[in-house]
Amino acid sequence: MLPTEHRLRRREDFATAVRRGRRAGRPLLVVHFRSGATDPHASGERVPPTRAGFVVSKAVGVAVVRNKVKRRLRHLMRDRLDRLPAGSLVVVRALPGAGAAEHDQLARDLDAALERLLGGVPKGCNPTGATTGGGYAAGPRNPGRDPGGSAQ
Repeated sequence: MLPTEHRLRRREDFATAVRRGRRAGRPLLVVHFRSGATDPHASGERVPPTRAGFVVSKAVGVAVVRNKVKRRLRHLMRDRLDRLPAGSLVVVRALPGAGAAEHDQLARDLDAALERLLGGVPKGCNPTGATTGGGYAAGPRNPGRDPGGSAQ
């Protein structure tokens, strides 16, 4: 179970993480992350703990399935809180496939999303840093056009 001080409960905090944070999507879930967000509800000098919240809609399944997914996600986040900076807000949104997924599949997707958000390998790059597609290493897309826009 996720300790009470690490739970995201207020609507404003969910909105802050989703609207102002970064996002990483995986096949089973989407993770919204707001690093070092200050808690406006906390008192002064103490650094607020990392807090996590979960969104599991009816698209995931019936109530029994949704609750099972929430329990699994809470358990997985509890083990990963120490990786996150203090004061961070994390919202994990389960996608429809999460209801039928195994525990280890959810764990892999959560780990991959958190790694990407915490500065892992960017999308579209391999570990050596070379672009694997979508980059402009080969030159301009339209070689016949003048990129400066000047008339000839």
